[in-house]
Amino acid sequence: MDKITIKIRLMKADDFDAVLGIDKKVLKTSRLEYYEMKFERLFKSKEYLPTSLVAEDNDGTVVGFIMGELYMGEFGIFQQNATLDTIGVDPDYQHKGIGEQLINEFIDHLKSLGVQKMNTLVDRNDSKLTHFFRANQFSPSQTINLERSL
Repeated sequence: MDKITIKIRLMKADDFDAVLGIDKKVLKTSRLEYYEMKFERLFKSKEYLPTSLVAEDNDGTVVGFIMGELYMGEFGIFQQNATLDTIGVDPDYQHKGIGEQLINEFIDHLKSLGVQKMNTLVDRNDSKLTHFFRANQFSPSQTINLERSL
């Protein structure tokens, strides 16, 4: 594949199909309801600031995305923490630094909004994703995520 130039931009509602398609290629299953809820929240709720980004190749095709939330609290004051809840890069474009570029742009965007810390959750058994995040300077948090089966 020829050298590609990646452009990172804020996600738009029109990116829904591209994001859904990438996620389906990566996970080999559709999470339509999840993305319907995410896009509804991102583009129709006034409680969240736009923070999600997409990566486009030379032709303007969306080849990756990163989604997170920065909650607007009472009186328009947002939290100093944000979440990164979804990241995806088209398998044909993986291992080219696009995920790292998305994270770096996401962090720069959050910093410009005054955010000081970002959290994400990773299944402890997902060694590839854990390695990816550690390679991008994430470390285990000081909190413990507890759960209970019902």
